[in-house]
Amino acid sequence: VSSSPTTSQPCQQTEARKQRNSIFGAIAGSIAGSALGSAGAGGAVVGLAVPVGSLLSTAIIEKLDCKEQVQAAEATNNAVRGGVGTSSTWASETRTNVSGTSTVTGEDKLADGSSCVTVTDVIIVDGEETTALKRMCRKPGESGYALAT
Repeated sequence: VSSSPTTSQPCQQTEARKQRNSIFGAIAGSIAGSALGSAGAGGAVVGLAVPVGSLLSTAIIEKLDCKEQVQAAEATNNAVRGGVGTSSTWASETRTNVSGTSTVTGEDKLADGSSCVTVTDVIIVDGEETTALKRMCRKPGESGYALAT
């Protein structure tokens, strides 16, 4: 059984990145399709839905490929689960010199019962650091946090 993270929505990309990746995606897709087809009845692929667009800021999404976006979103989820002061780091599985950290730096409750956290994302792509501060909230009765609008 193999596990392959996927997003619950299309990968967040700029137009230039979409054009560049379309060629590689077609090649990789045909290779993956062949590999999955040869796995037979004994092989299973499990997908993990990660709502990238509701967990990452545009500044971060623009600098990461699809798999890195999923890794960054998972780091955010892990940090939020740990509460204030918790950090979660990741290193790209697709590119060298790409990594990131999500750190929960604050938490507060709103009058309507919502719980909100402040998270600082730092990514490093080829030595260039990008920092993005985000506020995420969870309404009463909901299970997860999402970017506050």
